[in-house]
Amino acid sequence: VQLQASGGGLVQAGGSLRLSCVASGRTFRTYAMGWIRQAPGKEREFVASISWGGSLTDYADSAKGRFTISRDHAKNTVYLQMDSLRSDDTAVYYCAADPNLTHLRLGAQIAYWGQGTQVTVSS
Repeated sequence: VQLQASGGGLVQAGGSLRLSCVASGRTFRTYAMGWIRQAPGKEREFVASISWGGSLTDYADSAKGRFTISRDHAKNTVYLQMDSLRSDDTAVYYCAADPNLTHLRLGAQIAYWGQGTQVTVSS
């Protein structure tokens, strides 16, 4: 599985962005998918994940109520809709794929990573 993330950019606080991650490979639909971010000088931080079927989602406390993760099997794509952005959301956002949702939550033993897309929120 190869992952290609896009959709980052510069936005003012309170604005919105939608990140996309396109996966190649026929096994995409069997993997849970997630978004993990890393701000400068900080450790990687789990943002959100979605089960392979899309019925289960998980969010970091910082993302609840503001971000929405979804996936489209027909397009082999997972999305992260980010609303009400804050300056502390500034980070490089990576999409990730793993059969195990717990791996995505912990940010460990993840099978596949995308290349990251920069999100910068100006205050």
